[in-house]
Amino acid sequence: MSKDFAQIANDVAAGVGLIRQGTPDATKAFGALSVAATASHAIDTKTKELMALAIGIAVHCDGCVAYHTKMAHQHGASRAEVAETVALALYMGGGPAAVYGADALRAYEQFSGGAAGGSAAA
Repeated sequence: MSKDFAQIANDVAAGVGLIRQGTPDATKAFGALSVAATASHAIDTKTKELMALAIGIAVHCDGCVAYHTKMAHQHGASRAEVAETVALALYMGGGPAAVYGADALRAYEQFSGGAAGGSAAA
Protein backbone atom coordinates (compact mmCIF):
# COMPACT_ATOMS: atom_id res chain seq x y z
CA MET A 1 0.00 0.00 0.00
CA SER A 2 1.61 3.21 -1.18
CA LYS A 3 0.45 6.62 -0.03
CA ASP A 4 1.43 10.05 -1.29
CA PHE A 5 2.08 11.76 2.04
CA ALA A 6 2.81 15.13 0.44
CA GLN A 7 -0.62 14.98 -1.18
CA ILE A 8 -2.24 13.91 2.09
CA ALA A 9 -0.58 16.85 3.89
CA ASN A 10 -1.77 19.19 1.11
CA ASP A 11 -5.28 17.72 1.41
CA VAL A 12 -5.26 18.59 5.12
CA ALA A 13 -4.46 22.22 4.31
CA ALA A 14 -7.07 22.28 1.54
CA GLY A 15 -9.65 20.80 3.90
CA VAL A 16 -8.98 23.54 6.42
CA GLY A 17 -9.53 26.01 3.58
CA LEU A 18 -12.93 24.46 2.87
CA ILE A 19 -13.88 24.69 6.53
CA ARG A 20 -12.67 28.32 6.60
CA GLN A 21 -15.14 29.19 3.82
CA GLY A 22 -18.10 28.12 5.95
CA THR A 23 -16.83 29.03 9.41
CA PRO A 24 -14.14 31.70 9.15
CA ASP A 25 -14.28 32.73 12.81
CA ALA A 26 -13.93 29.19 14.13
CA THR A 27 -11.13 28.44 11.68
CA LYS A 28 -9.32 31.64 12.67
CA ALA A 29 -9.57 30.64 16.33
CA PHE A 30 -8.32 27.12 15.54
CA GLY A 31 -5.39 28.63 13.61
CA ALA A 32 -4.53 30.86 16.56
CA LEU A 33 -4.61 27.82 18.85
CA SER A 34 -2.31 25.97 16.45
CA VAL A 35 0.20 28.83 16.41
CA ALA A 36 0.12 29.20 20.20
CA ALA A 37 0.34 25.46 20.89
CA THR A 38 3.28 24.85 18.55
CA ALA A 39 5.28 27.98 19.45
CA SER A 40 8.70 27.34 20.92
CA HIS A 41 8.71 28.15 24.63
CA ALA A 42 9.63 25.59 27.31
CA ILE A 43 9.38 22.89 24.60
CA ASP A 44 10.81 23.56 21.15
CA THR A 45 8.62 23.39 18.05
CA LYS A 46 10.34 20.28 16.66
CA THR A 47 9.59 18.35 19.84
CA LYS A 48 5.98 19.56 19.78
CA GLU A 49 5.60 18.34 16.19
CA LEU A 50 7.00 14.95 17.22
CA MET A 51 4.49 14.88 20.08
CA ALA A 52 1.67 15.70 17.66
CA LEU A 53 2.93 12.94 15.36
CA ALA A 54 2.84 10.42 18.21
CA ILE A 55 -0.73 11.41 19.00
CA GLY A 56 -1.69 11.22 15.31
CA ILE A 57 -0.27 7.71 15.11
CA ALA A 58 -2.03 6.61 18.30
CA VAL A 59 -5.42 7.93 17.13
CA HIS A 60 -4.95 6.49 13.60
CA CYS A 61 -5.16 9.76 11.67
CA ASP A 62 -3.66 9.66 8.14
CA GLY A 63 -3.77 13.44 7.77
CA CYS A 64 -2.16 13.94 11.17
CA VAL A 65 0.65 11.51 10.35
CA ALA A 66 1.35 13.20 7.01
CA TYR A 67 1.06 16.78 8.25
CA HIS A 68 3.02 16.40 11.49
CA THR A 69 5.73 14.29 9.86
CA LYS A 70 6.11 17.05 7.27
CA MET A 71 6.26 19.71 9.98
CA ALA A 72 8.68 17.70 12.14
CA HIS A 73 10.92 17.27 9.10
CA GLN A 74 10.74 21.00 8.34
CA HIS A 75 11.72 21.77 11.93
CA GLY A 76 14.81 19.57 11.67
CA ALA A 77 13.67 16.22 13.03
CA SER A 78 15.91 13.36 11.99
CA ARG A 79 14.69 9.97 10.82
CA ALA A 80 15.98 8.53 14.10
CA GLU A 81 13.84 11.00 16.06
CA VAL A 82 10.79 10.07 13.98
CA ALA A 83 11.57 6.38 14.55
CA GLU A 84 11.75 6.90 18.33
CA THR A 85 8.48 8.83 18.17
CA VAL A 86 6.96 5.87 16.33
CA ALA A 87 8.26 3.51 19.03
CA LEU A 88 6.67 5.62 21.76
CA ALA A 89 3.37 5.80 19.85
CA LEU A 90 3.49 2.03 19.36
CA TYR A 91 4.02 1.57 23.09
CA MET A 92 1.06 3.85 23.87
CA GLY A 93 -1.18 2.85 20.95
CA GLY A 94 -0.63 -0.89 20.60
CA GLY A 95 -0.72 -2.91 17.40
CA PRO A 96 -2.84 -0.52 15.29
CA ALA A 97 -0.27 2.21 15.96
CA ALA A 98 2.29 0.04 14.16
CA VAL A 99 0.41 0.58 10.89
CA TYR A 100 0.42 4.35 11.31
CA GLY A 101 3.95 4.35 12.70
CA ALA A 102 5.21 2.65 9.56
CA ASP A 103 3.34 5.30 7.58
CA ALA A 104 5.15 8.02 9.54
CA LEU A 105 8.50 6.50 8.54
CA ARG A 106 7.35 6.21 4.91
CA ALA A 107 6.20 9.84 5.05
CA TYR A 108 9.57 10.92 6.46
CA GLU A 109 11.32 9.16 3.60
CA GLN A 110 9.13 11.00 1.08
CA PHE A 111 9.68 14.39 2.72
CA SER A 112 13.45 13.84 2.95
CA GLY A 113 13.75 12.55 -0.61
CA GLY A 114 14.60 9.01 0.48
CA ALA A 115 13.26 5.72 -0.79
CA ALA A 116 9.52 5.53 -0.18
CA GLY A 117 7.87 2.47 1.26
CA GLY A 118 11.08 0.57 1.91
CA SER A 119 12.03 -1.30 5.01
CA ALA A 120 15.10 0.77 5.83
CA ALA A 121 16.39 0.50 9.38
CA ALA A 122 15.82 3.37 11.79
